Amino acid sequence: MCIAGPHTHTHTHTSSYPSLSVPSPLVYTHIHTPLSLSPVMFLYVCVLLVGYYVWCWYTHTHTHTHTHTHTSLSLSPVMFLYVCVLLVGYYVWRWLRELSTVADKGNRYVYVTGCDSGFGALLARTLDARGFRVLAACYTEKGEEELRKSCSDRLTTLHLDVRSNHSINNAAALIKDKVGDKGLWGVVNNAGVSVPSGQCDWLTIEDYRSMLDVNLMGVIAVTLSVLPLIKKAQGRVVNMSSIFGRIAPTGGPYCVSKYGVEGFCDSLRLNMHAFGVKVICIEPGFFKTNVTDTEILMSNVQQLWDKLPQDVKDDYGDDFVPKVHQVMLDRFAKLPDADLMKVVSCMEHGVSALHPRKRYSPGWDAKLFWLPLSYLPSCVSDYLLLKEAPKPAKAVI
Repeated sequence: MCIAGPHTHTHTHTSSYPSLSVPSPLVYTHIHTPLSLSPVMFLYVCVLLVGYYVWCWYTHTHTHTHTHTHTSLSLSPVMFLYVCVLLVGYYVWRWLRELSTVADKGNRYVYVTGCDSGFGALLARTLDARGFRVLAACYTEKGEEELRKSCSDRLTTLHLDVRSNHSINNAAALIKDKVGDKGLWGVVNNAGVSVPSGQCDWLTIEDYRSMLDVNLMGVIAVTLSVLPLIKKAQGRVVNMSSIFGRIAPTGGPYCVSKYGVEGFCDSLRLNMHAFGVKVICIEPGFFKTNVTDTEILMSNVQQLWDKLPQDVKDDYGDDFVPKVHQVMLDRFAKLPDADLMKVVSCMEHGVSALHPRKRYSPGWDAKLFWLPLSYLPSCVSDYLLLKEAPKPAKAVI
């Protein structure tokens, strides 16, 4: 199915997209979204336990040794209670532990990319309101101007094109001069794109390269450019991935780039552990931004279709694009969550908490559908993903 991935960043390289209206960060608490994982995990374990004890009860009720059945079953609710108490205790302990935030925020610098609109702009405003010194990198002058108008003088804007090594090195030099001996407390790699996205055989290697240059190579290049400053401050690297870095339900380079970000996070986290640097990976589900706008996505699909050679069009049939459009209207348009603070709260928690998590998966679709789906055998996840996907005209299966 030709659908772009869930939004994990802003379109920093497409200035024609309108900026999103951003609510005041002062009305939110930074621990809201990370803690929402606790009841979900608790529910998972409880469901497994209930299933296990129902199975035990069913098995024992079909035995002929009534005394043994009675004794065995009397343990079930007690064991269940023990496990529930342990789980509740664990989550209460984790909740209390995650309340602690770093002190002296006014002397900590945080470098955020992709601040023109969406998550990046909202995070820059949120961190500024919390007292951090924000270095907000934008691709457009309009993005810089809007941030300067809405934030305090603690926030500094700079131009950044993550596709350009020259631009990345210039930004790193400016940041080095700015932070001095303090080092850089955090870098948040938020910049990215989600188009072109489509069937793999609709795309060229240049389509893949154009997205990987931003979503993957840009993340790596920006991180490496300031990593010595992060090590000096024993700070944080927060990388925006996607739930589609765990499972690939769409074709094209988007999932490829996000799988790459996941791998970079894992390797960097292990390498930097000895230096006191924490590496955090954000894996959001679908959120209501320009990246999940069905009109933009359908325009992308149509543009790819129009450039296809006739033999490929014949493989799919003239009704394939209308089918994709209908799937988007019927299902995809209903998925995005309008509360962007669910993602930004995770990003901020990764920057400000004394004990941040290694991974955050904001969005109920991520927690309850995409993550569980990613753990299933491939034959099961393939079946579920393909069940209602539009079929090409010349499909043989």
